[in-house]
Amino acid sequence: MSAQQIPVVVLAGFLGSGKTTLLNHLLRSARGTRIGVMVNDFGAIGIDAMTVAGQVGSTVSLGNGCLCCAVDASELDEYLERLTRPSARLDVIVIEASGLAEPQELVRMILASENGRIVYGGLVQVVDAAEFDATRARHPETDRHLGIADLIVLNKTDRVDGAGQHRVRSAIGSVLERAGSSAAVVGAVQGRVDPELLFDRAARRDEESHAVRQLSFEDLYAEEHDHDAHPHAVYESVDFTCDAPLDPRRLMDFLDARPEGLYRIKGFVDFGAGDPERRYAVHAVGRFLRFYPAPWARGEERLSQLVLIGSGVDGEALRKGLAACAQTGPHDAPDERSMWGVLRYVPQPDSGEPDGERDVGERDPGIQPLPRPFP
Repeated sequence: MSAQQIPVVVLAGFLGSGKTTLLNHLLRSARGTRIGVMVNDFGAIGIDAMTVAGQVGSTVSLGNGCLCCAVDASELDEYLERLTRPSARLDVIVIEASGLAEPQELVRMILASENGRIVYGGLVQVVDAAEFDATRARHPETDRHLGIADLIVLNKTDRVDGAGQHRVRSAIGSVLERAGSSAAVVGAVQGRVDPELLFDRAARRDEESHAVRQLSFEDLYAEEHDHDAHPHAVYESVDFTCDAPLDPRRLMDFLDARPEGLYRIKGFVDFGAGDPERRYAVHAVGRFLRFYPAPWARGEERLSQLVLIGSGVDGEALRKGLAACAQTGPHDAPDERSMWGVLRYVPQPDSGEPDGERDVGERDPGIQPLPRPFP
């Protein structure tokens, strides 16, 4: 199920923060990843869509396998349905919110969607480092938007000296602390962040990789602009592999206490006696969490393999924390009840949502699906 779902990333930020610049960077850096773009102009003339696509229309091809739509909020489900059709063959969908939009409402709509082919991919809030104080003065809702973000891109850092950057980061940190958020904050110039921070790059498709083909414009552009497409890493990627099953309770405790700056977790977990027939795919972004159980393949090596992505995280501490989740022998085998915490985050066949997400207004301690912190 997880392999078929398309992550939907919401890209938000006030006017002039650099959302479209960041989006264009992602499109130029696609390198085989098929990106669906939805530019949400809430009924206004699609200026941003024109900037991205170079033309106006309900759906346009960007010439590199990506698609762009200019949509009103009321059309969100309709275009998600179009973009998730198998014929579109998209790997990720990015929704660029209007500069005056409420990103919380877009996130709610994605999470409430009955489209089983999508999964929430996170809220990315773009901040203009040079205009941060002025933006907060003009838009009092700035702090609330930062508090619900999963990833904050501090853009235009080249326009602010070191002391200024430190002051802005400290102010953002105070906002996140008051909101109880551990969102990652990464700096950027001209919106250049590594796409791997937001979504997985797709490998070049088989039919292209096994045949001699003419270089496309995308290939030539990428060859010429590799310094733009591959900025210096501002985040850490931590790999963890364990051949012993993980204890479900201890893993949930680890996820509950995720450190500040840890943005994404992906991979597979073996819970051993907790569920000997299935392995569990993990998809976590910000405060959002899903487990997807699937039968072990015949002869498949039973391992837990995770990748953790964030900014300013302690890789060794993360590996140590995960290693402490490993079961140490038959005396440490989990019982049936130990899986209850995990099963709360498994989508249910009837509703498409985990049991723990049905009451949007409920607030639970620990790791929470994204709707819950919202009033």
